[in-house]
Amino acid sequence: MAEVKLNSTITCPACGYRKEEEMPTDACQFFYQCDKCDNVLKPKQGDCCVFCSYGDMPYPPIQEDKSCCSK
Repeated sequence: MAEVKLNSTITCPACGYRKEEEMPTDACQFFYQCDKCDNVLKPKQGDCCVFCSYGDMPYPPIQEDKSCCSK
């Protein structure tokens, strides 16, 4: 089994700003405020958190093929 990655780079869809963040391992993150434009990101329909929608790495339980908080 591959090692679970805890960092993900989020890309703001409004301004394109990218920032690496550490993902929580015990709860989904539903909101994320962009440091550059202050846009508040919310998960896309069908995704459990902002990391699955806008990050380059999915939320840790998804990486392990486990269920997530909203599934």
